Amino acid sequence: MSRLRGWPSFPKELPTFDPDQAPEAPYELFLEWLDEAGEHVLAPHALTLSTVDTDGTPDARVVILKDVDATGFSVASSADSPKGVQLAKEPSAALTFFWPGRGRQVRVRGTAAPHEPEVSASDFQERSPASRTEAFVGHQSEVLADPADLAAAAEQARRRVEQDPDLVAPGWTRYLVTPSSVEFWQASQDRRHVRLRYRHTPDGWFTERLWP
Repeated sequence: MSRLRGWPSFPKELPTFDPDQAPEAPYELFLEWLDEAGEHVLAPHALTLSTVDTDGTPDARVVILKDVDATGFSVASSADSPKGVQLAKEPSAALTFFWPGRGRQVRVRGTAAPHEPEVSASDFQERSPASRTEAFVGHQSEVLADPADLAAAAEQARRRVEQDPDLVAPGWTRYLVTPSSVEFWQASQDRRHVRLRYRHTPDGWFTERLWP
């Protein structure tokens, strides 16, 4: 369709990126980019979490980043959700951050594992009442035969959370994705996009430039 070629991909003014000035650890550069994106775009902490189904079919959905530090990137979900079931059987995961307003994306590949139970419980308690209620509704991604069933389940979950604010949903899990590689991609109007990949080795992080 012609209109697909008519929409601009990035703004005329783009930030610069000098890979030679990149820090030794990828999470340090990621935090710089995240803070910069937060000044310009909505939901800079939104990411696409990609997993693998039991038959090897890839699956993806948008979730929210919970934390990032030297150990990796944290996300959260119910262990009995599709992504939780997939990660339990195949822990390989990929994270993609895309900030089109800045012409930037970050790609993370690694292995996901549950945090300690107390970390998951704390994560759940930090959620808003509406988010905690949603977790108790359950049945994520199952077929909804009647919308009235959702309304009834939501009301039941709301009362449950209201009566016991300290209650934690069974199976609520915070996952740590330990990266094996992290790539930073900066768009350029001349299409000579700048790509820097960090690869984890036994000796620590190794960086390398990639062709556009």
